[in-house]
Amino acid sequence: MHRLSTLLLTLGSVTLGQTNTNNFNPLHHLAGISPYFTPNDPQLDPSVPQGCNVTRAAYLVRHAAIYANDFDYESYLEPFIQKLQNTTQDWSKVGSLSFLSNWKAPITEAHLEKITRVGLQESTMFGINIHDKYPDFKTPKNVWTSTAERTVKTAQGFILGYTSNETTQIHLTQVGEYKHAAANSLTPYQSCPAYSSSYGSKQSSEFVSHYTKPIIARLKAQAPSFNFTTDDIVAMFELCGYETVIRGSSPFCSLDLFTLTEWLAFEYGNDLMYFHNTGYGRDLSPAIGFPWLNATRTILADQSAAQDLYVSFTHRELPPTVLTALGLFNNSAYSGVDDVNATMPTDAINYGRVWKSSQILPFLTNIAIEKMACDSYGYEDGVYYRVLVNEGPQPLVGCRDGPGESCSDEAFGWFVQRRGESSNPPTSLIRLPHRNHIPLRIPQKPPPKVQTPLIDKQPTPTTHINRIPEELLIAANVLRAVLLRVPDFGVHAHGVVHAVCAVGGGAVGG
Repeated sequence: MHRLSTLLLTLGSVTLGQTNTNNFNPLHHLAGISPYFTPNDPQLDPSVPQGCNVTRAAYLVRHAAIYANDFDYESYLEPFIQKLQNTTQDWSKVGSLSFLSNWKAPITEAHLEKITRVGLQESTMFGINIHDKYPDFKTPKNVWTSTAERTVKTAQGFILGYTSNETTQIHLTQVGEYKHAAANSLTPYQSCPAYSSSYGSKQSSEFVSHYTKPIIARLKAQAPSFNFTTDDIVAMFELCGYETVIRGSSPFCSLDLFTLTEWLAFEYGNDLMYFHNTGYGRDLSPAIGFPWLNATRTILADQSAAQDLYVSFTHRELPPTVLTALGLFNNSAYSGVDDVNATMPTDAINYGRVWKSSQILPFLTNIAIEKMACDSYGYEDGVYYRVLVNEGPQPLVGCRDGPGESCSDEAFGWFVQRRGESSNPPTSLIRLPHRNHIPLRIPQKPPPKVQTPLIDKQPTPTTHINRIPEELLIAANVLRAVLLRVPDFGVHAHGVVHAVCAVGGGAVGG
């Protein structure tokens, strides 16, 4: 997807060019409002490994760039814009903010939650790039999306690009976004009473109030009539991202306005929020994300699956939970320490962390699992899997016995099983996206643990899986059977079941 990355990296280049002496790009540190980019971290070759051929792939994709979401607009952007309109401050005499003398807001209430032109362009380019990436794949019969306008339009842009405007070749299946939807597989958190948009706000607010104090003092000295507040500072950081995906650049992105350290602080404040609501700071997160992982593994492994490519479009909440289910971007992955919360202090930035929301969920963030047939030097011939996040390979912890840090078929099966065992959510109800969905309750008491090595050769695992995976595999297999019998039934066809959590912790909305 080099073309998409190159296109989007040009956003804001004029604003940044004069001061960006060390290649620092604020647009890569804006958390959930970052324009799409590929972090290249770790710096692994994204090309298919030598001797390998991708035979099937599944993608989970966040919607493309929007004007603004409701929360950001109502909490930060609108109050700041109104304050600018009513101030007596003479901005022409305030160096780093002199542009405010003639600046006009790019967002109104009518724009909220809508895809920008840049968003439509990037979603179309994404479709072109995916088509070029897998030239031998059959055109998929179905693409799935949640029903919000921004996800639907992103999916439509993808189809437009993938089919070169022959959009009738692919059917777009819309999966409802409401609390009690049995087919709610692309927004499972909506059906989870334990999920709350408020989690993470306390930790984030604590740090935000800490890092904005020096900024407020500095700007008040420069513009005493405006009376800057913490919310104003957050609004200016956010306008850098939102204005860029609307107009192509933003004066708020200038390193003359905020220092490099202050940009990193803004990012870290968001990292704290996402960490404690859709990340490792909430035990519920992998339980929400695991069903997508498990059912995707099932459909990719199924030789009779109807499609080579499975693509689904969702909101920002789901991808981070899938990454926790995969064990990726885990600050304590190799530390041997169980207290992952200690890796995200609220009084100082952990510069060594790997949990960075800008890399995890920019606009159009995508998680891919590729199935490969390999005949590579030094490895056994066979099937291997690899995970890509925003085009970059992400090696799985304890499961990298294949070419290009990929994972062998057998090892990946054990890996998914173990990840399911470690999810361990509260008592949950699994619902199938079927006309008469079959509820499967997760047992509160797990059966005796089966000790199986992750990579060492073992007999292929059967249906005996501890805790969650046993039920999820049953659910996924039942759904798969339904789909094979009723291929045209309008559901999320690669069998993503989801946990509707009864009690417990929660996560963020937005």
